[in-house]
Amino acid sequence: MSEFAFELELCAHLEGRREGIVARQLGASVADPGGRILDVVRVEPGPAFDERAAITSEAIPDPAIAADVGTGRARYWKDAFDCHPDRAQRTMERACEVGFFERELRNRRDYVRQTARYPDWYGRILGIENKPDLERPGDLEAQLRTDVSLALVDEIVLATESYVTRAHLHRIPDEVGVWRVHRDADAGDSSGLDDADASSLEIEVVREPTPLSVDRPGIEPLESHPGRTEIDVVDADAKARARRRLAERAYGKGWRTYDFPDCGACRPDDSSGATLPYCAWKGRVVDARSECGPSCGGYNPRPSDAASAESDSGVDLEAERDRRTPWVVEPEGRRRRQSGLDQFG
Repeated sequence: MSEFAFELELCAHLEGRREGIVARQLGASVADPGGRILDVVRVEPGPAFDERAAITSEAIPDPAIAADVGTGRARYWKDAFDCHPDRAQRTMERACEVGFFERELRNRRDYVRQTARYPDWYGRILGIENKPDLERPGDLEAQLRTDVSLALVDEIVLATESYVTRAHLHRIPDEVGVWRVHRDADAGDSSGLDDADASSLEIEVVREPTPLSVDRPGIEPLESHPGRTEIDVVDADAKARARRRLAERAYGKGWRTYDFPDCGACRPDDSSGATLPYCAWKGRVVDARSECGPSCGGYNPRPSDAASAESDSGVDLEAERDRRTPWVVEPEGRRRRQSGLDQFG
């Protein structure tokens, strides 16, 4: 099975089994942005999750959360940020666009206030590294050692379809949990979901993950050289900000970031409870961006009218996420319905 298909099916399974936010392909570095990408992230709801869901369906920019802007009197936006003015302006505009800030114009200057206080909305964060075939590990060991030493997420798990041997376990850090994923087309749902939500996957927990020290400084490996590795010590505050960015990105992005191919061999498949792009010619879920097109031997382009009809009756992935998860596609938002008197000040 391709890693892409494995990833989507695992996301669908996790989403149907526990409340929270599931997302994929998210940056999990601090000192080296983009240096580590987690395949799957699951964010458990915190005590004020509903308050977060009521603000916006999009990710809130972290500089806007950290800015000196409250819900009371509006503030001149340039005085509210401790960063480059260009970045501050982009952040301000985006925060207004997604509904976290509201803007007032005074003497041809933009003043902003938060539409709601930023809530304590997320709890534990689980990171999952997907490696269906352990015989082709790639940089698996180094990636997992980075996750453990940095400790940005509360727990890290390796998910695989391979039989897990003692030799495999010895090659990865003890703190990393291990799941073996089994595919069973006849598997029912033991948790009482409808048949349409029954997953064909079962997870065997080979080893439980050990909780990581997310509230303490971490070590992030940077570049490796013969005999030495460059590192950066990431303090607890920087990790806390990075965790908040990770949770926000997960909330805004989710895991349904794939396309459906414009090909007669591909059809939407909702047997997992979530709708995935299934190719009958390949016999599996496919990545339209990298696997589909005229170069594929099974490519069967739809006539233009058929393609149009398909798109008209296609899957609404946002509506599906809204229906299946606590994420809200169109929240009421917290913008004030009437202008405050202080706009005339």
